[in-house]
Amino acid sequence: MFYRLAADAVVLLHLGFVLFVIAGALLAFRWRWMVLLHLPAVAWAALLEFRGWLCPLTPLELSLRAAGGQAGYSGGFVEQYILPVLYPAELDSSMQLALGSFVIAINVALYGWLLWRLKK
Repeated sequence: MFYRLAADAVVLLHLGFVLFVIAGALLAFRWRWMVLLHLPAVAWAALLEFRGWLCPLTPLELSLRAAGGQAGYSGGFVEQYILPVLYPAELDSSMQLALGSFVIAINVALYGWLLWRLKK
């Protein structure tokens, strides 16, 4: 039971990280220091997608599930939890490039908006 709860906690942490990467720039509107945490997270997430690497949280979740007697899955967090909701197709390298580009584009737009507001 402990391992299943720990694996589920890792999934929630992973989801929180994904949401932080996508929309964390909005927190910088309130707390400027958040930029120091957010930009490295964006760079890490984009690098994972552009290189096709697995986030280290995925093997951690899978090992916790295995230790708890649960079946694991193949692929990564995005492929297992996010893509089935957003896209019906399998995750491939072109989709990973699109996801990485989306992460960068949304954050460039949000930080551009933040800088524009600061200049006012």
